[in-house]
Amino acid sequence: MSTTDLAPSDTAPRAPARSGSAPIFVVSGLIAGMVAALVVGLSASEALVLLGIPDPGPITTYGLPAVRAVAEIAAVIAIGSLLLAAFFVPPQKSGVLDVDGYRAVRTASYAAVVWAACSAVLVPLTLSDTSGQPFSESVKPANLFPAISQVEMADAWRWTAIIAVVIAIWSRVVLRWWWTPIILVVAIGGLMPLAFSGHSSAGGSHDMATNSMIMHLVAASLWAGGLFALLAHARRKGAYTDVAARRFSAVATVCFVVMAFSGIVNSLVRLPLSDLFTTTYGRLVVAKVVALAVLGVFGWVQRRRSLPALAADPSSRRALIRFAGGEIIVFAATIGLAVGLGRTPPPPPASIPTVAEVELGYNLSGPPTFVRLATEWRFDLIFGTAALVFAAVYLIGVLTLRRRGDSWPVGRTIAWICGCAVLLIATSSGVGRYSPAVFSVHMGAHMALSMLGPVLLVLGAPVTLALRAFRPAGKDAPPGPREWILTALHSPYSRFVTHPLVAATLFVGGFYVLYLGGVFAATVDSHAAHLLMNLHFLLSGYLFYWVAIGIDPAPRQVQPVAKLGMVFGSLPFHAFFGVALMSTSVVMGEWFYRSLGLGWNDDLLGDQKLGGSIAWATGEIPLVVVMLALLVQWSRSDQRTATRVDRAAERDHDADLAAHNAMFAELARREREREAGR
Repeated sequence: MSTTDLAPSDTAPRAPARSGSAPIFVVSGLIAGMVAALVVGLSASEALVLLGIPDPGPITTYGLPAVRAVAEIAAVIAIGSLLLAAFFVPPQKSGVLDVDGYRAVRTASYAAVVWAACSAVLVPLTLSDTSGQPFSESVKPANLFPAISQVEMADAWRWTAIIAVVIAIWSRVVLRWWWTPIILVVAIGGLMPLAFSGHSSAGGSHDMATNSMIMHLVAASLWAGGLFALLAHARRKGAYTDVAARRFSAVATVCFVVMAFSGIVNSLVRLPLSDLFTTTYGRLVVAKVVALAVLGVFGWVQRRRSLPALAADPSSRRALIRFAGGEIIVFAATIGLAVGLGRTPPPPPASIPTVAEVELGYNLSGPPTFVRLATEWRFDLIFGTAALVFAAVYLIGVLTLRRRGDSWPVGRTIAWICGCAVLLIATSSGVGRYSPAVFSVHMGAHMALSMLGPVLLVLGAPVTLALRAFRPAGKDAPPGPREWILTALHSPYSRFVTHPLVAATLFVGGFYVLYLGGVFAATVDSHAAHLLMNLHFLLSGYLFYWVAIGIDPAPRQVQPVAKLGMVFGSLPFHAFFGVALMSTSVVMGEWFYRSLGLGWNDDLLGDQKLGGSIAWATGEIPLVVVMLALLVQWSRSDQRTATRVDRAAERDHDADLAAHNAMFAELARREREREAGR
C-alpha cells in the first residue's frame, strides 16, 4: 500500500508529469455547472411555489446546482481514473502500479479532493435550500451542525464528503495494483448516500425508483468516468491505449444499456406519459433522452473508427482523442441536465398515496397466503436483475466450453440455475413483496438467501467455469479476466476471509448482530438497510459454503475433517438463534409494523415467533445437504486416490507393493536371526 510494501526488486513509479488534460476537466466542470444553473433558473420559481418555502437567495438557488454539478464531474473522474488503473492498463509484473496506473490513481486523488470540497460546501447550501434561509445564515456553526442530521440531503452530502476524503488519502499512498479494485468499489459506494435520497427515496414506488437510481448512477459514473480517464491516457500517450480503448468500449456498451433501462424505469415511476411534453420535468426528461441518444451515436462512431485505427496502429490516437473530446462535452452537459432534473419537482401524484405506499413503495392486497406469495410478484431491479444476469453469463460460459469441445457437468449447471431461481424468488416474488412488511416472510426470505441459494450457487462452481472459459492472456500480454480472478483468489484479503473461523463467524454472527443486537429494529424502515441485509446474507452464505464444500479453487486448503467440524460447529448456533428468537418477548421494529396499519398483521409477537421457528426449522436442511456433499466428495477423493495408485502400479508393475513386501520380508529375516542368536 505504501513504499514500505515494495520488495527489493520492485520499482516505484515516478511522479507524473503534467498531461495537459486538466483544462479539459475544468471546462467540463464549468459546462456542467452552467447547464445545471441554467436549468434550475428556468424552474426555480416553480419549485419554490410547490415546496412552499421562501427564496433562499441567488447564492443558494444557482450556486447549489452549479457546485453539485462540479462535484459529480469530480466524482466520475475519480471513479473513471480508478477504473483505468484497475482494469484498463496493466501493472508491472511485480504487482506494483505501472506509470500509467500510477498517474491515473494520482488523478483520482486530486479529483476526490475536489469531490470532497464540493460535497462539504453542499451541506450548508442544502440546509439553506431546505429552510429558505440565506446561505450566510446556514453556514453559521450554531445553525449548521444541529441541522445536518435532521435534513436527509445534507446528511447524505456529509457522508459523501467523508468517503471522498478517504478516497483522496487512500489513492495518494497506494502503489500495489490489487488495492485499486478495492478503492474503486469504495468510490462507487460514495455515490450511494445520494442514491438513497432525493426524489427517488420518497413517495409511491420509491423502491423501484431508488433501485433504478442506483443502477443509473453506477452506470453513468463508469461510462463518463472511464471516458475521461481514457481521454487523459490517450493525450499523455500512455502505453496499451488500444487495449484500454477496447476494454472501455465493452464497459460503455453495457453502461449504455443499463442507463437506458434504469432511466426509463425511473422516469415512468415519477412521470405519467401524458406529462412528458407539458411539464418542465417532462421536457427535461426528453432532453436527457436526446442527450443519451447522442452519446450512443458517439460511442457507435468511436467503435467504427477509433478502435480499428488503434488496432492497426496503437500510436494512432487522433481519432480517439477527437471523438472522446466531443463525447465528454455532451456528457458534461448531460450531467448538468441531470442535476437540474434532480432540482426540479416532478408533477404531483394523481392520488394521495397510502401509508403503505409511502413506507414500502406499494400496497399489499391482504395477508401473505401461499397464492399471494406465489403470484403477486414485484421485480427487484437489483437482485432480480442480478439473478437473470448470473444465469445468462453462466450459460454463456458453458456454451463457450462446448464450442471448444470441452465438457461441463450438467449437475453443476442445474445447481447454478436453481440457485439463481432461489435468488429471484426470494427477492422478486410475493416473498420479496411481503418481506419488508411481515417479519416471518422476511425471515423466510433471508433463510433462502443465506442457506439455500448459496449452497446451490457454490455447487455450480462458477470460479472453475470462469477460469476454463477465459483464455490466458499470454506471456507478454496485459492481464485479462482470468488473471484478475487468480489474483483475487490469492490475495491476502481472500486468504483472510476464507479462514474457516472467519467464514463461520461472518455466516453465523450476522444473525445475532442484526436481530439480537438491535440493528434490524433500528433500520427496519430503511430501504438501504434492506438491500445491504440481502447482500450480506447472500455473500456470507456463499463464503461459508465455498469454504465448506470447496468445489472451486480457494486461497487455502481446508482438510475434510476441518470442513466437517466447521459445519457441525455452526449447527448449535443456528438452532440457538431460532430458539432465542422464539423466546423473545419484545417485538423488533414494532413501531414500523404498527405504522403500516395492516389490520391483518396485528399479532406481531406471534409473527416474530413464527419467524424464529422458520429460522430454527429451515436452518438445518441446507447444512445436512452440505454434510452429504462433503461425504460424497470424501468418497470421490478416496476413489480418485485409489485409481491413481492403480494406474501407477500398472506403469511400474507394482513397484511400491514389491518394495513394501520386501521391507516386511527383511524385518521377518532380522527377527529370525535375533531368535537364532538367543
